[in-house]
Amino acid sequence: MVESASAPRPALAPTPAEEPNPVSAQPRSGRLAALDVLRGIAILGTLGTNIWIFTNAEGLLGYVARSHEPHGAWLWTERLLQQLAQGKFLGLLTIMFGIGLAIQQRSAVRGGRSWPGGYPVRAGLLLLDGLVNFFFVAEFDVLMGYAVTGLVVAFILATSPKAQRRWLIVAAAIHLTMLSLIAVAIVLGPGGGGGGHRPLDPNPYADGSFWDLVAFRWDHVLLFRLEPVFIFPMSIALFLMGARLFRAGVFRPEGARIRKRLMVIGFTVAAPIDLILGLAGGDLILLARYGTAPLVSLGILALVAEGYAHRQDPGFVARRFAEVGRMALSCYIVQNLVSGFLCYGWGLGLASLVSANARVPFTAGIYVLVCALMLVFAHIWLRRFDRGPVEWLWNRSYRALTERGDH
Repeated sequence: MVESASAPRPALAPTPAEEPNPVSAQPRSGRLAALDVLRGIAILGTLGTNIWIFTNAEGLLGYVARSHEPHGAWLWTERLLQQLAQGKFLGLLTIMFGIGLAIQQRSAVRGGRSWPGGYPVRAGLLLLDGLVNFFFVAEFDVLMGYAVTGLVVAFILATSPKAQRRWLIVAAAIHLTMLSLIAVAIVLGPGGGGGGHRPLDPNPYADGSFWDLVAFRWDHVLLFRLEPVFIFPMSIALFLMGARLFRAGVFRPEGARIRKRLMVIGFTVAAPIDLILGLAGGDLILLARYGTAPLVSLGILALVAEGYAHRQDPGFVARRFAEVGRMALSCYIVQNLVSGFLCYGWGLGLASLVSANARVPFTAGIYVLVCALMLVFAHIWLRRFDRGPVEWLWNRSYRALTERGDH
């Protein structure tokens, strides 16, 4: 049941050119073992940010307003833990999406097929996945934004390398300009933080049913979709950066200089600044999440790539991450669904039962539990099936749409 080159997958899942052996975790020759590991790290890493949203009694709105913050040492512990994940794995996931597009384009060119070819169909399916995820699972969905960004970048990748470089520079410049304006507003604007937050009444996260929360997302759809619009230029830049790094050989042994530079930028330069901004709190977190964090993401990418540059056989832990990476789309949706069930009122409603000072250990416990469930889920599922359930449904839908279009 190995997928053929004519039936591509969404960029969150392995592309045909890197399809693993469905029986063994040992990668095939020519397969980049680091890709699935990076996807798995990115998926579980994004949960490291999102889990604080689930464990806030007022969900995303309470998280943004920093309501119910703990006191004393717990406050600094919370800020530290949040900042370790804040934006880094969102950036890594975005870069991996760009790498996935580059691999799909390479596969199409080698197979003599036009590009972007059927990619608009794939983008449409991903957009549909995102809509379902947004309304029924998590209002901070990234799939819709990736669908639109991927569609734009797919056409950019069909242009010359020089034109792609211009697009990357322009997109990055627009994003940096917006960040600069935010920085000026922070410096010149009034202080005081989020003291004007009004508690939700009624609170659909703690007291509402599943359908109450769906309706709440619909009522606030424009508010909840602001981030994908704001980071659209950044997403285009990171997509193109991922494609550019892949073509430059960041995963090959001869790409050692590239990896070294990325690790210096990510860990030596960006990481300390990012940590200081995050610990300072307030609106400075925006500069960290959208400014320094993507640079740290490049360091993480290079670090994993360096570990696999001279060997393809992952260890036990890496194989577990790789299994999550092979089921990235399924695990992304399921981990949010499980977290919502544990924390929201339509499920066990645990978040509303926890005091502010108990939220840090509670959140850490929920995170470890959900990660463990995802690792076990992916391992057991892939022992019997070639791909995750959402990936299987996506693949069947893509085949049905493209085959129908061919007649």
